[in-house]
Amino acid sequence: MQSPKPRRKAAGPTTNGHDSADKLDELLVSSAICNGEDLGPFVRKTFGTGKPETLLHHLKFFARSKESEIEEVCKAHYQDFIHAVDDLKSLLSDVESLKSALSDSNSKLRSVATPLLTSLDSLVEAGTVSKNVDLAIGAVAHCVRVMEIASRANRHLQGGNFYMALKCVDLIESEFLEKTPSSTLKRMMERRIPEIRGYVKRKVSKELGDWLVEIRVVCRNLGQLAIGEASAARQREEELRIKQREAEEQSRLSLRDCVYALNEEEDDDGGGGGVDGGSDDGGLLGFDLTPLYRAYHIHQTLSLEDGFKQYYFDNRELQLKSDSQVSSMTPFLESHQTFFAQIAGFFIVEDRVLRTGGGLISKMEVEFLWDLAVTNMCAVLEDQFSRMQTANHLLLIKDYVSLLGVSLRRYGYTVDALLEVLSKHRDKYHELLLSDCRKQMAEALSADKFEQMLMKKEYEYSMNVLSFQLQTSDIVPAFPYIAPFSTTVPDCCRIVRSFIEDSISFMSHGGQLDFYDVVKKYLDRLLGEVLDEALLKLINTSVHVVSQAMQVAANMAVFERACDFFFRHAAHLSGVPMRMAERGRRHFPLTKSQNAAEETLSGLLKKKIDGFMILIENVNWAGDDVPQGGNEYMNEVIIYLETLVSTAQQILPAKVLKRVLHDVLAHISERIVGTLCGDLVKRLSMAAIKGLDVDIQLLDSFTEQLTPILTEKEAKEMKTAFVEIRQMINLLLSTHPEKFVNPVIRERSYHALDNRKVATVSEKFRDPSDSIFGTFGARGSRQNPKNKSLDTLIKRLKDVS
Repeated sequence: MQSPKPRRKAAGPTTNGHDSADKLDELLVSSAICNGEDLGPFVRKTFGTGKPETLLHHLKFFARSKESEIEEVCKAHYQDFIHAVDDLKSLLSDVESLKSALSDSNSKLRSVATPLLTSLDSLVEAGTVSKNVDLAIGAVAHCVRVMEIASRANRHLQGGNFYMALKCVDLIESEFLEKTPSSTLKRMMERRIPEIRGYVKRKVSKELGDWLVEIRVVCRNLGQLAIGEASAARQREEELRIKQREAEEQSRLSLRDCVYALNEEEDDDGGGGGVDGGSDDGGLLGFDLTPLYRAYHIHQTLSLEDGFKQYYFDNRELQLKSDSQVSSMTPFLESHQTFFAQIAGFFIVEDRVLRTGGGLISKMEVEFLWDLAVTNMCAVLEDQFSRMQTANHLLLIKDYVSLLGVSLRRYGYTVDALLEVLSKHRDKYHELLLSDCRKQMAEALSADKFEQMLMKKEYEYSMNVLSFQLQTSDIVPAFPYIAPFSTTVPDCCRIVRSFIEDSISFMSHGGQLDFYDVVKKYLDRLLGEVLDEALLKLINTSVHVVSQAMQVAANMAVFERACDFFFRHAAHLSGVPMRMAERGRRHFPLTKSQNAAEETLSGLLKKKIDGFMILIENVNWAGDDVPQGGNEYMNEVIIYLETLVSTAQQILPAKVLKRVLHDVLAHISERIVGTLCGDLVKRLSMAAIKGLDVDIQLLDSFTEQLTPILTEKEAKEMKTAFVEIRQMINLLLSTHPEKFVNPVIRERSYHALDNRKVATVSEKFRDPSDSIFGTFGARGSRQNPKNKSLDTLIKRLKDVS
């Protein structure tokens, strides 16, 4: 290790007789000592060379060189030391004098200060006592403050003001308990504070439990009120819609002189404020959430907020599950309103708690509860609907469920799943409704006496005629009024109208806006299947006389007007414009029963006519005298027909009477022609044919007398019913019967005649004197030209056949 360079040089005495190396070593050692450096390297080097005497010599030389310097320094400071000693000696004399002065002063001071020190000791002792007293007073004041707060907490507890009691307890615990000097008071407080908190928790828990019990009753009443308000609002909407439809109908009919206005009624409660419980007093039903919020606030104060939230949610979920169970002891029809009202009120309360509870329940938890309730309600509805066999029961429950949906949709709850369940049972409801209507119509028809309905008062006319638009005139008749129909018509109309209203009531408010086509489909089934079949059964089993058949036919004509009203009424209630309903109108749905009624009436009339036609056997077909007033049978038939028309025109429409009379007259014609072609008539004389001509003229005269109820064109068409017998008589009375075979003449004058019938009647009408045996008696006489023409006709007809 090399020695560091010296920072300063020290002058040393020079000696002669040393070599340059020794001098250098001496200088280095001196420099190191002067500089305060480590001499270790020099020692190791010296011992390394084996010459320690040299180093020792150098050190001794350095010491001797410094002694002179020390001596010079001492000489320099000696005078100063002497002066200092002199000063000290003078100072000692001054100190002695000062000491004696201080001793005197001390004696004087002690003599003077001894009473003061005694007083000072007394003062210090008094100060200590005062400090102890102050500490005691502070401790007492602290304890008094603690007791005051404790007393205040007790008063709050007695007054039921638990929150303030807890605040007092928290204040004692946080600011006073640790500083309380009284260990007894401190221990008492440490024991009582948890007891107070436990007491408060038990009290608010009990209040919450009571509230959870009471809120179920409140929820039921609340739900009933909400659904009742929804029902009232729906009724107001229906009334407004009816006024609007009437206004549109008047506008469509261009009733410019009719002034109308639509006034919208405003809700007095501002949209159900009483149900919502938005006011401070909780609404009309005592919808008070104070116990709940108080308990929530207390648990927040106790730092038990999360546990309370879970406790509240679990209890409400259990209540909802309990409310969603249907009792097997009570029919669902009787309990469904309470069932759905309870659930509606439950979620109205939960919506209020969600909005104002400060996070007591979350939106996700409310949605979970709602999904649970919807699932349970759908299951209950599916089960109950599958068991029901009465349409009215289905309708009642459907209406209440739809009102439930309207009530809860206002609070943001989705009810699509419930509406889907209702829509799924639409077909079953209508099948049950059709079954009920089938029974009602069967009862109404079985009670029919086939007599015209008598109405003594105007309200009866309004109820049975005007309400179904069955009137043929806007003029109100005089009373008592005998209607052309029987009691069956208004009874069945009421059943059909009730069906329409029930169907629309079920279809409306179910999420489907355009349901007229569905209602129309089931209305077609009611009319075409139920009513038509019931009328057919009535006609086939209960109609036995002409008066009954005539009344049924008259009823069918009225039903035709009623069916138009049914479709218009359905469109009106469905909110469909009349022009669209009229555009889609179908044919008369009671065609089968209408045709059957007319056929039955015609058949009974034909039987009645056949009773008079028996008198045709009394006609002398071979006589020479022409009956001037017609044959007896025809007179009887005409009398009956006139009597029939006078009765029928009072109840039967003209078109129905025309069809029936046409059928009856055609039957008379067929009977006469059949008699001429039958075995009863062996030979026809000219007088008999002319007698038949008189009979047909009587029929012509009868048809002409129908002009007041038939038009002239219709009266002419009526004569076509007996065109066959008319053309047969014209052929037999003509001078050239053989012209029948002329296609042009036949098409123009004899198109209704049959070849075989003409041949048969012509055989009977030919003069027997012109027969084969008659020629022997008058061989030279000339044959009658008409008989010759008949022979030619008969021969040609035989050739054709």
